[in-house]
Amino acid sequence: MHNIKDIRNNPNFFKDTLKKRFLEIDLKKILELDENNRKLIQEKENLEKEKKEISKSKNKELFEKSKSISKKIGELENKQKETKVKLENILSSIPNLPMDDVPIGKDENSNLEISKSGSVPKFDFKPKSHYELGENLNMLDFDLATKTTGSRFVFVKDKLALLERAVSNFMIDTHVNQNGYQEISPPLIASDSTMYGTGQLPKFENDQFEIKFDDKNDRKFLIPTAEVILTNMGRDKIFQLNELPLRVVASTPCFRKEAGSYGKDTKGMIRQHQFYKVELVSIVEPEKCLDELDRMTGCATKILDLLKLPYKKIVLSSGDMGFSAEKTFDIEVWLPSENKYREISSCSSCGSFQARRMKSRYKNKKNEISFVGTLNGSGLAVGRTLIAILENYQQSDGSIIIPDVLKPYMSNLDKITKK
Repeated sequence: MHNIKDIRNNPNFFKDTLKKRFLEIDLKKILELDENNRKLIQEKENLEKEKKEISKSKNKELFEKSKSISKKIGELENKQKETKVKLENILSSIPNLPMDDVPIGKDENSNLEISKSGSVPKFDFKPKSHYELGENLNMLDFDLATKTTGSRFVFVKDKLALLERAVSNFMIDTHVNQNGYQEISPPLIASDSTMYGTGQLPKFENDQFEIKFDDKNDRKFLIPTAEVILTNMGRDKIFQLNELPLRVVASTPCFRKEAGSYGKDTKGMIRQHQFYKVELVSIVEPEKCLDELDRMTGCATKILDLLKLPYKKIVLSSGDMGFSAEKTFDIEVWLPSENKYREISSCSSCGSFQARRMKSRYKNKKNEISFVGTLNGSGLAVGRTLIAILENYQQSDGSIIIPDVLKPYMSNLDKITKK
C-alpha cells in the first residue's frame, strides 16, 4: 500500500516512477478522493467541536440545533467512510514502485544476468526429462493423480518421496544451523485480511484456492506461499529495535490455481497446483532492505552450491517483478532436458509496502514509530530442486546419483534405481 501523503506531496514523481511498471493510473481521481476525504473529516471535526461547545453551554434553546448537528455528523461520517473505501480500493491495487537500479522493461526479456555458477553437466547420451526419469523408475505417477484429483498434481513414490523429504529437511537444517533463520511450522490457511496484507488480495484473487464456509463473510484461503503467513507474523505489531532483524523459515505445501498459465508447462512437475517450498522471510529496518536482499539471495544460492547444481542469478525488470516487490533477484537452475535455466527461487525486497498494509511497525533509535521493511524468498522450491537433481544427476541407465550432502538424509543411499 502506498502512503497517500507521499502521492499528495510529490504526485509527478509517483506517476513517473509507476510508468516504469508500464502502468497508467488516474492520478487526478486519487487526488480528488484524497481531497474530498480530508474535507469531510474537517467538516465533521468542526461540527463535533460546535456540538461540544453547545453541550458545555447547557443552553436548552440550542438543544434542537445540537440534534441537527448530530444528524449531520452521522451523514458526513458515512460519506467520509465511503470516500475512504474508494480511495483505499484504488491504492490497494497499485503495485510497489521499483527501485532506481531496477532495469526498465515490460517482461522477462529485459531481465539482466548478474552471475553464473557451477558447471553444466556433459552427457554422452541424450538426457531425459524429470518426468520420463520418474515414470521409468515407477516413482512419479501423473495419471493416478489426474484420476484422484485432476491435472497439475502428482504422486511422488518410494525413494523419490524420500528424496523430496530429504531435500526439504536439508534446506531447513542449512537455513537454521548455518544461515541463522528460526524454523516455523505455520498454519496453511490464511484469512482474507492476511492475504491482503502481503498483496495477494484483492488483485490476485483468481489465483487463490478459497475454502468454502457456511458463513460467507468468513473468508479463508489455502496459502499460495508461506510468505503470506510468515510475513503476517508482524501484523498489527510494534517491534522493539532489538527484535530486528527477524528471520524465519518454513517448509510448507503451497497451493496456486496458476490462472494465467494455461498451456504452460503442462507436462511434469514444473507448474503444479500443489507443491512444496522452503520459504525465507525477513523483517528488518527499512534502510537495511537491500543488504538483507543480498544476504537472503546468498542463503538461497548456498543450497545450490552445496547440491553442486549449476545456476545463474538475474535481476528482474520493472515489468517482470511481483506486485509487492521493489527489487527482485531470481535464481535459475540448469535443466539438461530443456537445455536452459529455469526459475528455482525468487528473492524480493518489498520495502515498507507490505508493512503499511499490515500495520507492521517498529521503534527506531530515536524512539519514533516507523514501518518495518519486509523481504521474502524461496530457499528453495522443493519440487523444482527435485527436478534439477533428477536431471543433472541422471545416469545412462536411468538411475539417479544422490548428491553427497543429501546422503545422510537418505540412510547413506548412493543411487536411486528401478526395482
